[in-house]
Amino acid sequence: MDGNGRWAKQRHLPRVVGHQRGVEAVRAVSRAARSMGLEALTLYAFSTENWRRPDDEVSALMGLLKHFIQSDLEEFVRDNVRLRIIGEWRGLAPDVVALIDNALERTAANTGPALVVALNYGSQDEIARAAAKAAAKGAITVESIEAELDTHGLPPLDLLIRTSGEVRLSNFLLWQAAYAEMIFTDVLWPDFGPAHLQAALDEFAQRERRYGGR
Repeated sequence: MDGNGRWAKQRHLPRVVGHQRGVEAVRAVSRAARSMGLEALTLYAFSTENWRRPDDEVSALMGLLKHFIQSDLEEFVRDNVRLRIIGEWRGLAPDVVALIDNALERTAANTGPALVVALNYGSQDEIARAAAKAAAKGAITVESIEAELDTHGLPPLDLLIRTSGEVRLSNFLLWQAAYAEMIFTDVLWPDFGPAHLQAALDEFAQRERRYGGR
């Protein structure tokens, strides 16, 4: 979900306003994903590299995260949404961890679509952690590493979308994206809505997936 800062800069607004509009886009897109029947939607909310940003911006992002959880949790419960967090999220501030623990507990029994949020997440770190756990249990194989990934138990990644015109994965779901289709759009995240998601799904439906075959 890239482009919040650039969206704000183009409008001569503080970066935090871009992040606020980004949260509104999260709501719209996650609701649309459910109505479109997607099994899982994974959102890259805060990376391990984002700690390098100014303290006031990190604080604002955490505040928005807390507000999102508090304001949308009842909707997740009502709509049978399974909340899932990937990354080293227990390294966040205790009040954020407490909110997440409560949200995970409240939605644990839900059987509907999964809303996966990547927090304090870096894919290289995830793979290293998974490999270490696999090695502690025995042989290191593709299967043993996959069993220890943060995404274990989720559906395979089919489509990865990156907004804002950047054409790179930026340490997101590197293992899971091995055979995923990818779409890179110039649309900044605050402007990305249900129509853009539907267009991406339509393009995905036209692609032939061969998984290395002919």
